[in-house]
Amino acid sequence: MRYSAERDSKRKPPTSEHQVLSVLREHLQSAKERASAATAAFDAITNETLPHPGRTQRIHNASREVTIARMEMLRAHHRLSDFLNAGIVPEDLKQGSG
Repeated sequence: MRYSAERDSKRKPPTSEHQVLSVLREHLQSAKERASAATAAFDAITNETLPHPGRTQRIHNASREVTIARMEMLRAHHRLSDFLNAGIVPEDLKQGSG
């Protein structure tokens, strides 16, 4: 599942540090799961032994999905790290934002 600020904007903003931490951990876990699934899909396509019509395009698409998923995971990791190390609450999680 991709991180969606729009989906989160419909949620009530977290009101405590514990809630912010929980949301950021949830985002990171979701991003990790998506990256893992995208990598598994890419591996499955590249490990096919029989020729398949459109295989080159499928590999390209799967590679793009892996890249996007890893970028989302990196973003989620940075958001969590910034909060843990510097107390920075992402704008979309601040009270009154949205």
